[in-house]
Amino acid sequence: MTRRKKAIFVLDTSVLLFDHNAITSFQEHDIAIPITVLEEVDQFKKGNDTLNFEAREFIRLLDRISGNHKLQDWIPIGGPEKGKLKVLMSQKSEQDAEVVFNERKADHRILNATAALMAEVPDRKVILVTKDINLRLKARSLSIAAEDYETGKIKDVDTLYQGKTTLEHVPQETIDLIYSRGYEEWSALAQFSPWKKEFPPAHHYFILKGKSASVLAVFNPITQHIERVQKDHAYGIRPRNAEQTFALHAVLNPEVQLVTIQGIAGTGKTLLALAGAMEQKSRFRQIYLARPIIPLSNKDIGFLPGDIKSKINPYMEPLWDNLKLIQSQYQEKDKEYQKINEMVESEKLHITPLAYIRGRSLSHICFIIDEAQNLTPHEVKTIITRAGEKTKIIFTGDIFQIDTPYLDEQSNGLSYLIDRIKGNSLYAHITLEKGERSELANLASRLL
Repeated sequence: MTRRKKAIFVLDTSVLLFDHNAITSFQEHDIAIPITVLEEVDQFKKGNDTLNFEAREFIRLLDRISGNHKLQDWIPIGGPEKGKLKVLMSQKSEQDAEVVFNERKADHRILNATAALMAEVPDRKVILVTKDINLRLKARSLSIAAEDYETGKIKDVDTLYQGKTTLEHVPQETIDLIYSRGYEEWSALAQFSPWKKEFPPAHHYFILKGKSASVLAVFNPITQHIERVQKDHAYGIRPRNAEQTFALHAVLNPEVQLVTIQGIAGTGKTLLALAGAMEQKSRFRQIYLARPIIPLSNKDIGFLPGDIKSKINPYMEPLWDNLKLIQSQYQEKDKEYQKINEMVESEKLHITPLAYIRGRSLSHICFIIDEAQNLTPHEVKTIITRAGEKTKIIFTGDIFQIDTPYLDEQSNGLSYLIDRIKGNSLYAHITLEKGERSELANLASRLL
């Protein structure tokens, strides 16, 4: 039996800026990096964004691996279970991509380098790996095999954990018991659920429907009971549907240190997270409400005109809108109205770009990250691993509304987090489905 030849994966710049450890993720197969990719990575090494961090870490990793070797030669990546790596110097191929696509650009030089490698080793499978969809399409048009970088990508977004289940035909006496004493043993409900012989995920929410009544409930992993979820309100904000009730419950639950709220625009994700955090403000030293700023190309907000406040305000305005909506629930003379102004002035409540949180202590903090679908899995991990004592982190976002070019609904940090952390006793998730912004907004969502 002949041993199958190892494949050669050619990595694009987008892969290395997504995951600086990508070169170690292909098991026994070999890795090739076009010299153009090194040139592009070099352009990203300065700055404070995650892309800049990934660029610097990759450069350091490549320096350690290469040691005294020439990068034009195949050099070992790691132990015997890993493949080898080299830098592709040639950018000339029989079918010149710059001629085919009538443009001189880095992507076309990368295609040429891949094609040249294919001609050099015709007996081996060569695959271009890139998170750039258009580059994959161009590669295939030139008969070059091309794939997405799958590490950190969930398999099926349609089966992504929703955080709640509706159980039909629950005996009315069970529902009445939950109303009267506040809980019921899980064993009384297991037969009506998908979890016949095991417990549901920790902090999983339920809509229990009987013949004449229904009740909202949650599974408590400590007591192993199904407990009633009350329709609480926070800082004047009242949930308008079951999912919003669950989201606010998760935010207010002191046993839950990590919350994700996923849903389309207008479902109230950020509003509920902010109102819930403010309701329990005495538990935290500060409340941070942050969102990533999506730069244009490799330019950050420093390229925008004006001082730093005028640069970031357009990006932060949606967050201020939510705060103003909460404040509008009260009259100007009300103490709650004045308290919000005091919290902002003293920075007890701080609205800021996510990049400006770097280096700050996250102990005794409630940290709300809006638009989390625009973060990579590595960025999400970095945020969570910096959580100190008595810190609560809340991620909100819409996995189908992504503004960064190399992320999608399967590879973004929010989807990755929901898929990997579900069932943990410190974590709760809920997907909001119904828009509550206005009837007009709901009409547009349904029909346009």
